[in-house]
Amino acid sequence: MTDIGDGIPLTDIHTQPVALSELTTFKVGGTPARMVAPTTEQELIETALEVWGDGDSWMLLGGGSNTLPADEGFDGTVIRILTRGVEVVPAGDSGTPGEARVRLRVQAGEPWDELVAFTVERGLSGIEALSGIPGSTGAAPVQNIGAYGQELASSLVAIDFLDYESGDVRRMPAAELELGYRTSVLKRGLRGIVLSVELELHDSAAEASVLGDHLSQPVAYGQLAGALGVQLGDRVPIGRLRDTVLALRASKGMVLNPSDPDTNSAGSFFTNPIVTENFARSLPDSAPRWLLAEDLPDRVIPLEEYAGVGPIPGVEPVRTVKLSAAWLIENSGVRKGFRLPGSRAAISSKHTLALTNTGGSSADEIAQLARYVQGRVASEFGIFLQPEPVLVGVTL
Repeated sequence: MTDIGDGIPLTDIHTQPVALSELTTFKVGGTPARMVAPTTEQELIETALEVWGDGDSWMLLGGGSNTLPADEGFDGTVIRILTRGVEVVPAGDSGTPGEARVRLRVQAGEPWDELVAFTVERGLSGIEALSGIPGSTGAAPVQNIGAYGQELASSLVAIDFLDYESGDVRRMPAAELELGYRTSVLKRGLRGIVLSVELELHDSAAEASVLGDHLSQPVAYGQLAGALGVQLGDRVPIGRLRDTVLALRASKGMVLNPSDPDTNSAGSFFTNPIVTENFARSLPDSAPRWLLAEDLPDRVIPLEEYAGVGPIPGVEPVRTVKLSAAWLIENSGVRKGFRLPGSRAAISSKHTLALTNTGGSSADEIAQLARYVQGRVASEFGIFLQPEPVLVGVTL
């Protein structure tokens, strides 16, 4: 096993609880009643089963980058996942014949961006556009993280999962996770803990011996292509793509920086809404929109009505469109830097989609701002924005 980070040395799984404001990127949250911090997979399994057996309320905490906890603290046990390690595992038979693939099994507590840096340094492509995303690797499949034209789903093979209901560890192939836009069965109610993540990446070593550089996957996002000065579908040196993504994210306050209050956030607070094409037509022409794959509704067709060729009679495909939450917020009258009177929570000065703690904000102030934004967008466009972060003791 190859460890790619030092982790945080702990001599005892049971640690003195500290305020969640010290462990979350929002820098809010009170002190939990109890905190445990396992550093190995076996410790994580044993600790979780102990906590679950006690019947105690519990919550998981990885990098703390996608969590909005209440000011009052948490009346239960925080399981802080600090497991580390990356190992190469057999690659299997998937992929294009003749194409070199590498599979990695990554412990849930590995910081995600350190993992991306590790793969880029070794010329392994597939997650390079996900550079700069804070948080831990175990949280990545929960909402199928994505950015700049890449999603985890394209590289995820499986997870090892500790099931809350049965107490068993089971391997869950990616297909069982029902990964979608910022969602999965893990986010929609399947309770348990991601122990490790298995990824399959492209090994560009053979190409590098000919071309002299390790290349990225094809660039699939217009803004990124523009920043790189290339066309969509082009491939560039993988390190250059990572550096460009980090620069783009930093320009939006999306890379953690202690000297920049705009990064005291959970990144994008709201997901981009998905609506029907018909509804999207009711929006102004200037509203950005991206047509998604067609989805046919379920319907029973009697055999006498359908001969098996051509379109199914009477069934029109449901066409869906992804909208820009940032555009909706800005055009509902909420601008960058906006804050409610007297509040220490604000819209980022760099990106409308991020809610930030400008210094000393409470979780309640952030929630108030989020509710205000939801209300403005709903009033103006009839769309209710959904939050991305996990809300712990906080309601919107």
